[in-house]
Amino acid sequence: MVLLAEKNKELTHGKYSITVSKNGPYLITGGVPLLEKIINYNAKWDFCTWETGKTYSLQESFALCRCGQSKNKPFCDGTHIKVNFNGTETASRRPYHSQSVKIEGPDIVLTDAKDLCASARFCHRGGGIWSLVSTSNNPGDKRIVIEDAADCPSGRLMVYEKKIDTPIEPSFEPSIVLIEDPYITVSGPIWVRGGIPIKSFDGTPYEIRNRATLCRCGKSSNKPFCDSSHYPE
Repeated sequence: MVLLAEKNKELTHGKYSITVSKNGPYLITGGVPLLEKIINYNAKWDFCTWETGKTYSLQESFALCRCGQSKNKPFCDGTHIKVNFNGTETASRRPYHSQSVKIEGPDIVLTDAKDLCASARFCHRGGGIWSLVSTSNNPGDKRIVIEDAADCPSGRLMVYEKKIDTPIEPSFEPSIVLIEDPYITVSGPIWVRGGIPIKSFDGTPYEIRNRATLCRCGKSSNKPFCDSSHYPE
């Protein structure tokens, strides 16, 4: 685990970038590694892990499908033009902490920005992170709370030690991960890791974060970020 502020300071001025094109794909530059991660869990919610899938050949630049209808997924093939994809960005530009609520336990503080949820479901382990915060003075429960938050790909959930004002964060090298969710037979969002800058089509930057998930089904109401619209009802 690392401290978020330290990680972002290292990566903000790096060579990597993601630009959300107008009604088109995500434009990736700087030779960002692209790989696949698979959610593996059982229906009892007591087992949930990330498994490594395919690793793509390194490319200096590439375009990832945003409309969800490319025949060459995960890459764009121009289908967004044929289907008249409306990719209007609707996400708030406010920083994470102004979008989140705070839940305090005896040893741990949890912040939760519900609108960023990508339904990866790691937060359900051990009975659910929200209830476990209240018993975080128990070492076992505290460990699960920290692990559950760290495995949240969107960064919806973040945890802090009660006496420290900097979140506990997983250490990620800059990379882009395509989430696959075979249990519910869907492809999940694009997981941006390690503080890679994300810019709007007009050049306006979003807050740089260690973890974020971008929509790749085309249905999100919080574009460019995932809002769990890929998740079946």
